Amino acid sequence: MITDDSLMLRRLHELRSEHRDLNTVIERLIRHPLNQLQILRLKKRKLQLKDEISWIETRLIPDDIA
Repeated sequence: MITDDSLMLRRLHELRSEHRDLNTVIERLIRHPLNQLQILRLKKRKLQLKDEISWIETRLIPDDIA
């Protein structure tokens, strides 16, 4: 897994960008639904990205609740 903060921030930026791009593609495909399987695959990838984004964010934000 990623440990260096600068690497994690770079990866976070990449993931957010891909997540945004997928959202755009999915919206276009939904308007012209030719391949439902492709839409499902893209949505699954988008959820995976969201999970990885959350994982990185929790490691970058210190837990000050004490």
